[in-house]
Amino acid sequence: MTDLEADLRKAVRGEVGFDVTSRALVTMDASNYRRVPLGVVAPRDADDVAAVLEVCRTHGVPVVPRGGGTSIAGQATGTGVVLDFTRHMNRVLALDAEARTAVVQPGLVLDRLQDAAAPHGLRFGPDPSTHSRCTLGGMIGNNSCGSHSVAWGTTADSVAELDVVTARGQRLRLGQEWAGAPTGLRELVDGELARLRTGFPELPRRISGYALDALLPEHRADVARSFCGSEGTLGVLTEAVVRLVEAPRVRALAVLGYADEGAAAEAAAGLLVHRPLTVEGMAADLVPSTAALPRGGAWLFVETGGSSEGEARARAEDVVRAADVLDALVVTDPAGQRALWRIREDASGTATRMPDGSEAWPGWEDCAVPPQRLGAYLRDFRGLLVSHGLKGTPYGHFGDGCIHVRIDFDLLTGPGIARFRRFSEELADLVAAHGGSLSGEHGDGQARAELLPRMYGEEMVALFERAKGIWDPDDLFNPGMLVRPAPLDTNLRFSVLPREPVEVAFGYPADGGDFSAAVRRCVGVAKCRTTSATGAAVMCPSFRATGEEAHSTRGRARLLHEMLAGEAGGLVTDGWRSEEVREALDLCLSCKGCRTDCPVGVDMATYKAEFLHHHYAGRRRPAAHHSMGRLPRWLRGVDRMRAAVVVNALASVRPLAAVAKRLGGIAPERRIPKVATETFSRWWDRRKARGAGGEPVILWPDTFTEHLSPSVGQAAVRVLEAAGLRVVLPPTVHLEKAPVGDGRTVALDPVSLLRGRGRVCCGLTYVSTGQLDHARTVLRRTLDLMAPVLETSAPVVVLEPSCAAALRTDLPELLHDDPRAARLASRVLTFAEALEQLAPGWRPPALNRQVVGQTHCHQHAVLGDLADRRLRDAAGLTGDLAGGCCGLAGNFGFEKGHFEVSRACAEDQLLPSVRQAPEDAVVLADGFSCRTQLEQLAGVRGRHLAEVLAEALGSGEGADVVGGP
Repeated sequence: MTDLEADLRKAVRGEVGFDVTSRALVTMDASNYRRVPLGVVAPRDADDVAAVLEVCRTHGVPVVPRGGGTSIAGQATGTGVVLDFTRHMNRVLALDAEARTAVVQPGLVLDRLQDAAAPHGLRFGPDPSTHSRCTLGGMIGNNSCGSHSVAWGTTADSVAELDVVTARGQRLRLGQEWAGAPTGLRELVDGELARLRTGFPELPRRISGYALDALLPEHRADVARSFCGSEGTLGVLTEAVVRLVEAPRVRALAVLGYADEGAAAEAAAGLLVHRPLTVEGMAADLVPSTAALPRGGAWLFVETGGSSEGEARARAEDVVRAADVLDALVVTDPAGQRALWRIREDASGTATRMPDGSEAWPGWEDCAVPPQRLGAYLRDFRGLLVSHGLKGTPYGHFGDGCIHVRIDFDLLTGPGIARFRRFSEELADLVAAHGGSLSGEHGDGQARAELLPRMYGEEMVALFERAKGIWDPDDLFNPGMLVRPAPLDTNLRFSVLPREPVEVAFGYPADGGDFSAAVRRCVGVAKCRTTSATGAAVMCPSFRATGEEAHSTRGRARLLHEMLAGEAGGLVTDGWRSEEVREALDLCLSCKGCRTDCPVGVDMATYKAEFLHHHYAGRRRPAAHHSMGRLPRWLRGVDRMRAAVVVNALASVRPLAAVAKRLGGIAPERRIPKVATETFSRWWDRRKARGAGGEPVILWPDTFTEHLSPSVGQAAVRVLEAAGLRVVLPPTVHLEKAPVGDGRTVALDPVSLLRGRGRVCCGLTYVSTGQLDHARTVLRRTLDLMAPVLETSAPVVVLEPSCAAALRTDLPELLHDDPRAARLASRVLTFAEALEQLAPGWRPPALNRQVVGQTHCHQHAVLGDLADRRLRDAAGLTGDLAGGCCGLAGNFGFEKGHFEVSRACAEDQLLPSVRQAPEDAVVLADGFSCRTQLEQLAGVRGRHLAEVLAEALGSGEGADVVGGP
């Protein structure tokens, strides 16, 4: 333990972390930069902050205050001690609805303040797209803005008073009329009045540099306002009094379509006379699908408010009439507006991949010019991109003249980095020529501070340095930012990554087969750190359960980054054997929520399987990997020996079950599910085939349907046949020619007999436990069995969502060298998709009941549930299913040590939705894990949609449908 660490542990009551994981998690923010700290402290209060500063000043170690770590310019990274306010100093301390003010701590997430203010009809005006995870301290440090700044301004416009601790331990209360000003600041301003009155460009989004003009007499010498945007370089914020605004009772959204972004930019300033709440711009190359948008190649999102829907709509229609548009859409439905806003909010992540799949990066993320100059600036900006051979996709706050853009800089090679510097210098000159600010929202940090003389001139920048010296004479706070900055092309986070591709098992087709490129996908926007999932969102259940950065998708990606960096400067130096990485990945549920919910498509479930594959290569694996990772093998053995009754009986004897769970690495709190006494395939064998003729539909007998819930398979057969489809099962023998009859009855040749019977398997349990060699063997055997089927056009219906997802994604990515894998993946249909596509004229029975439950996380992330929604609607099943993850997630919730997190995930959305449901509601749960979690934690029987529909078909074959374990 170093002297610094020991002194900090003695001085503060909060947590002190100098271990590899604590440091690795904060090496980066959402920028291109990486700086490795000595340690991290999570202070409990202002006394802890003062104690940290005293210790660090004594040791000559810098301090970096950090909020949500979503800064774009590198200012939330540092080489000394990082202060993490999100753990303890994260509350709303008071809210005065009459005065419209709130007292908040710096680690408070913006959405939590909005939640507290909403019952009073109030809100905090600024709302960056990261509102679900950015903190008030970070917003004050960067002077953040957001989409509503045309109505409510920047964070500085919403700050009344700030409590600050200085480098030398002074506790100041900053406000107007020089309140809290450190000694010497007033004298500095009084001596530079002329320069301060003329040296700052006039535009709504001037964020760059220090706001020293806020100290002018005509601005009431507002010390609190001047502190905003100082990026942690002047003092440490411990408390803030912020102003709230009245939220419109009703909003309407006008989406205006233009031919291109230039036309949209030219129009934006003219709409401000209508006093809109937002004027946001975005072009088509950032939108996965333009189906929900009016005709055009670029759009303005103009929000209006009112006391009634009619008033809000009328204002929006006024905007449409005043705008010269190709097409327009006015939306007053809140759900419709949220869906459209999600398109805009996710653009910041989408923009990190160009349409051709190449990478794009921040660095010139948020320049701002006067709104009237935006169209001309964009044309010049596009010309500059072309001259450097670069590409970017602008979007952002057109009404304020602020443009976000990520550019396909090559930050991996020397020539590419040199071009990055040249472009940055020329763009800074271009912004200054248009009377703009290098930063219009995210601050200067390391990305732009070096170029501030091009905007302000050397004398103003020298004045910034003098102000910094008054506040922080020891240069303790965030050195290298804003004044005396580090060069913009140093400390690049990619510099430590390997240049040659790492040997891996998966194909990573979206990343050119490069695992490093896959890990680079995480740019730190931290959508995985949201504390509550909204709608159908899943990511990231483990973070919501623990609140720990290490258990977020971003945290795990940071550790993988450090692992790949290795001896080149990474904190994790033992590669795939790293215990730090293993521990961080241990609570990843492999729900795949990040694959869809992360704006850049990080797939941590795949990364986890990859890591476990290498981590345990040639080593002893945990017992759970054998007991549950090889579950298909054990269950087939039970079936062959006709031992289901005996196994169930033994599992019901508590002492024996306890021994079995201990040996198998299973959580003692769990009950072992019963094995079906008759498998689905045996039921099929004794059943006479029914249904219409025609081409067959292959019904996949996944492990869970086959051995644990055959009633689901029986129900599916009944419904599919009622819809007029001919259901067959996959071959169980490797055939040299296409099967006949039911797909399994064939004239066997001697070679086939010698090969024996087999079962198709998606390999899910092997993949989720990182047994990728076994998974490949199982999947190749499956492809051999399915070879004759793949010569036909027969679709494959998979009832278990996790198995369907494995076949759609894991199979082609793991066997990327086998063309049959992609063919099988393309054939996979869910139950609802099969009915919709193969029996479009069939109508389900009318149930007219409410449903509750949860969309399976793999269904949400990989398969999609639109067909399921339409099928439920057609059957009169009303209501929306919850998002999130059930928490069992295959083997995860059964593994020893995971029970509490598993239960917490279920309590996030699933269990509350079931408890609050009417007694006659249908509890839907298509996944075996989801049904098991409901049964074991809530005593509720969840059912697959196929079971619900089969039951409603009436009598006849009902006994076959309702049976099972």
